[in-house]
Parts: sequence; structure tokens; C-alpha cells
Amino acid sequence: MTRTLALSALLVSIAASGCAIVPDTPMVRGEAKAQGRAVALGESVWQGDTILTPLSVIEDSRCPQNVQCVRAGELVVSTRITATHWQQTVPLTLGEPYTVMNRSYVLSGATPGQVAGQAIQPGAYRFTYAAP
Repeated sequence: MTRTLALSALLVSIAASGCAIVPDTPMVRGEAKAQGRAVALGESVWQGDTILTPLSVIEDSRCPQNVQCVRAGELVVSTRITATHWQQTVPLTLGEPYTVMNRSYVLSGATPGQVAGQAIQPGAYRFTYAAP
């Protein structure tokens, strides 16, 4: 009986040694692009160990490229932040850091820029995110 228990313990330890611990990763529909890549509305991109997805443009009052403005205006994008075991949708303003769960994010770039007299179609936007 002792021999059987010893053999059983050996087999369990051999089987367990083949197992690997895989850390949880956030899940999104489809594939997330590599960190630093520009994404369209609805596309996801990695930022560190989280995934950011721009959902909609809330405000785009940026000064058009061919106009002199008193105020620069701003771009605000509703962005879903997905990490392991939590998710939050927040308005991110171009160039302003946002901190949640001890992590910081910034909407660092957006194209195209505004042009006087021309509306930007939602599908034309591309956004980049960075860590501040």
C-alpha cells in the first residue's frame, strides 16, 4: 500500500509539472492591435496590460487647421478600458491623462485634424493611446 501511495504521489507530481500558470488577460471581441498602433472607432488596442477601445466621439471642437482660433478646443472620445476582472467606459480628452485602478492612460493622438467647412465622418477617425 505504501508503494502504491508513493507511486500515486509521483504520478501526480509529474502530471502537475506539465501544467503552466497562464495569467488572466482581458478579453475583447476580435483581436486587439499592438500597443502604439492607431485604431478606428470600435477597434481595440493594447496599452500595457489593458485593452482600450474607442467607442464614440463625444466632442470634437478642435481648431481647424486652416483657421486662427482664440481657443484650441478639444477632442473627447468615449473609451472602454478593459483589464483583468474589470471594465470601465470613460471620456478621454486628447492629451489629458486619466488614472483608474493605479493605471494611467492618455489619448495621445487623433487623425484627421479638423478642416473648416468639412465634417469628419466617424469611420475616418484614428486614435492612438499612450501611458503618460
